[in-house]
Amino acid sequence: MRARRLFRKLTGGKGVGLYELSTPEIQRAVLCAIEAAGQPPKGDCLDIGSGNGQLLRLIAARYSLNPYACDYTNQLMETPTQSVDIANLNREILPYADNRFGLVTCVETIEHLENFRAVVREIYRVLKPGGFAVISTPNILNLRSRLRYFSSGFYNLFGPLAAEERHLHGPRGHITPVSWFYLAHALLNAGFENVRPTVDKYQRRSIPAFILFAIPIRLMNRTVFRRDATKYQTVNNKNSWAVRLMNSRDLLLGRTLIVTATKPA
Repeated sequence: MRARRLFRKLTGGKGVGLYELSTPEIQRAVLCAIEAAGQPPKGDCLDIGSGNGQLLRLIAARYSLNPYACDYTNQLMETPTQSVDIANLNREILPYADNRFGLVTCVETIEHLENFRAVVREIYRVLKPGGFAVISTPNILNLRSRLRYFSSGFYNLFGPLAAEERHLHGPRGHITPVSWFYLAHALLNAGFENVRPTVDKYQRRSIPAFILFAIPIRLMNRTVFRRDATKYQTVNNKNSWAVRLMNSRDLLLGRTLIVTATKPA
């Protein structure tokens, strides 16, 4: 409820368009994540995978930022005055200079790309020191997704793709499932700090499974955690916090993963 009140405050009580490629809950969570950072972004802001521009409009209006949009096409943009810088991020870098933006958002985009780590490095490059990044992607760790993977081998919102697949939006265009740990790892390796996850909302369909499986999962995970830490030595004091969050309540129930990170000042 607090997130909804904050969203109404940030947007002046206005809704969002039905054509938006991300959902109102995701936009709300992104705005709340920016607000929770404490230090309002300044200067220019960039939205990668800008779609119809709804999120960019909300952010720019709230923080009086100069908005920049980047996408694979300019045909989705619904703001007549907003130009879109076109880039194929599977083959090209972001068309901006180093240390340019105070805020970069990349919402519901990395799952459509072949190499999300390259995009994370590009986000780091174009951010100013002290700048803030927000990245979202479907949360493949929620229990509904885990049960679907158990039964079919596919995560929720990720499924079989035809060899000639050309759809860029919707579940059929989701080609890269990225879990919390690997997104956090990519951000830390790029140089980010203060990497933190949140979710847009809890999935009701995951709640019954949470009641049944949350305790068994955590009990079994203790054994796995100790084995990874002692036998394989892949868990240490630098990454154990991120590993432990894999089975947190937010990630077991959350629909969309939203991760924030800061470029060191």
